[in-house]
Formats: sequence, C-alpha cells, structure tokens
Amino acid sequence: MQYELILRLSVFLGLFALLAALETLAPRRSRSQPRGRRWVTNLAIVVLDTLALRALALALPFLAVGAAIDAWRMGWGLFNLADWPLWLEILLSILLLDLAIWVQHLVTHKVPLFWRFHRVHHADRDFDVTTALRFHPVEILASMLLKIGLVYLLGPQAVAVVLFEVILNATAMFSHSNLRLPLWLDRLVRLVLVTPDMHRVHHSVHRHEHDSNYGFALSVWDRIFRTYRPMPEAGHDKMVLGLEWQDDKPSRLGWTLMLPFRK
Repeated sequence: MQYELILRLSVFLGLFALLAALETLAPRRSRSQPRGRRWVTNLAIVVLDTLALRALALALPFLAVGAAIDAWRMGWGLFNLADWPLWLEILLSILLLDLAIWVQHLVTHKVPLFWRFHRVHHADRDFDVTTALRFHPVEILASMLLKIGLVYLLGPQAVAVVLFEVILNATAMFSHSNLRLPLWLDRLVRLVLVTPDMHRVHHSVHRHEHDSNYGFALSVWDRIFRTYRPMPEAGHDKMVLGLEWQDDKPSRLGWTLMLPFRK
C-alpha cells in the first residue's frame, strides 16, 4: 500500500512521544536504572530490527502487507474463498492475527530454543515504552515469517494487515508503558485491552508470573485460556522486574545481542 510506511511511522513516533511524556509525568514505578544507557540500547535494537527486516525484504518477494496483496491476486487464503462483507473480514482478520501472536508468545516461553531469544525482551530491568521495542532481531525475523505464512493461509485484505500492524504496535507500546492509570480506568480498559498493570505482571522475575498474561493487544485470550493473572504477588511497587541478571548487563547492547548464545 502506497502510504503504509508513512501511516505506521506517524502513529509509532506520535504515540511513542506521547507515552514517553505521560510516563514521565505520571510514572507507575520508580526506575531501577537511569534512562540513558537503557534507552540507547533498546532504541539501537529497533534500528537493528528494522535493518534485519529490510534485509529479509531483499530475500523474499513480499513481507506481510505485500503477501496480502499477492494472496488476493492469486486467490489464496480463507477470506479470498469467501464472499464476506469487508468490515467482517477486517474484524475477523484482526482477531485471528492477534490470537496467532498470543500463541506465538506462549510458544516463545515454552520452547527452550525460542525462549533463549525471547529472554532478551524479558531481561530489561525496567518496564517502559522502550521495552515494547526490545526484541532480538532473530525473533523479529521469525515473527515476520510467521505473519507472512498466516497471511497466505487466511488471505486477509491488505488494509486489514496494515490496521493490525498499527494496532499491535500501538497497544504493545501502551501495555509496556510505565504509566499510572487510575485503578477504575485500568479495570475498565483491561476488559478489552491489555493495560500496563496487567502486562507488567508478565515481566516479573518469577517464572510462575512471567508465564502469564501473554497478550499484547486484546486481554480476552488470557482469560479464555486461563493464563490471566490480575496482580503480582508482591504488588506493583515491590515486584522485581527482569530475569536473573539484576545488574547493568541488560542495559549493554553487545551483551544483550549475545544473550541468546549464552548458557
């Protein structure tokens, strides 16, 4: 789509700036580390992820949106075989793609090889909007390959894939933000969307807590599959975030990129 990149980049930059400002004005927790090195590392990972996806685009004919256009031209996928209203197709596409991301997230916790890469995300000792961007390039590439396969299987409209990508990025940044929401508002929002307080439980140092609340966008999947945990045992102010590396190593770029290859 002609304006896909502009749309996604505009939403990303605008929401990132807004959430970064709001979590500074109304933080949920005190930071365990200064922003400086953490943000440099987390934002550098975004640059590397973007370069990795550009390289993948050179090796494959299409990424997710291009795959949707190609599937439509070829008549491949479930939705290209059904004559459903566009609004229903878009809604179902977003729901099914979000469910697929939930399943993928669950798998990255349960399969040791995938966990080695996913723990880059969990090793962050603080929890803010940049944590949403902290994924090892190998995991980002694997996730894109999964999306491409799903797009060919489902055959959604390109506009549905663009909307899903925008929603996923926006809700991931929101759910990872260090933003203090009023408790009544948190309870209301998490009936539909994953809130920061809900997802923060997933970043607990304790395995039984970070093996819960897998959702990025919709909260319904954790309720359906009984992986929902409303609160951390120690409370949000006292809970410990990250993994076993409770020092400054997770804020170093080189160490972070090499983490999957360490024992």
